[in-house]
Amino acid sequence: MNRIARRFQTLRRAGHKALIPYITAGDPRPELTVSALHTLVEAGADIIELGVPFSDPMADGPVIQKACERALAQGMSLRGVLELVREFRRADNETPVVLMGYLNPIETMGYAAFVTGARAAGVDGVLTVDLPPEEAAELAELLEAADIAPIFLLAPTSSAERIRQTARLARGYLYYVSLKGVTGSAAINVTEVAEKLAAIRACTDLPLGVGFGIKDPPTAAAIAEIADAVVVGSALVAKMGELADDPERMRREIAGLVAAMRQAMNQVSAPAVLAG
Repeated sequence: MNRIARRFQTLRRAGHKALIPYITAGDPRPELTVSALHTLVEAGADIIELGVPFSDPMADGPVIQKACERALAQGMSLRGVLELVREFRRADNETPVVLMGYLNPIETMGYAAFVTGARAAGVDGVLTVDLPPEEAAELAELLEAADIAPIFLLAPTSSAERIRQTARLARGYLYYVSLKGVTGSAAINVTEVAEKLAAIRACTDLPLGVGFGIKDPPTAAAIAEIADAVVVGSALVAKMGELADDPERMRREIAGLVAAMRQAMNQVSAPAVLAG
């Protein structure tokens, strides 16, 4: 069983929801990434989304765009990201790691070479932001054969047919983008998100994660009441960028935010029903 599926199964039995923090690989400096990953896990992360830096991250707001720029300026690449995952696995063979990024670096490496490298490094899922399901069959098939979950985004505008089409290819979980915009943008309307999640659940049994706009413990708790997973990115990446010159404080602050979200989520009294 893939680590992602196993983690959701464990959380379901405990009555908890998954907390999925995102950070950009190589930001603020490549040598800080692996220790930051371990810090997030110790603070309560269930799954890690590790961003693959890209020069044109079209779905991301200014915070993550700048993080990508900083990482790329220091030589971070897709091969470098895989090496960071490999290093993380030397001390943690249990926490699922999902690579989140864009198609161009994968195409440049080649699908087969990427999947082989990802499997060897210990990657559990791949979310390629700009790869629509209509064009994803080849990569998804290779990933699934390597026991790596192909993960896809759904939007507020996704139709029922689009949801079903996406869910047929997806494994691990589906990532619902809660806002019509880029990462780190406006506040979430929880009622609207709940209505859309209900429509998605009618089309799939996969766990549903919600991201974009989750910045604090109260919002994380509100989303945990209606979703299977809470994804937080820009709030963490912003702290890492601000505290790049003080790594110890950086780790304390990102740990504090994740721990506060974990505590708030654990206090949710009416967990949604997780799939299978």
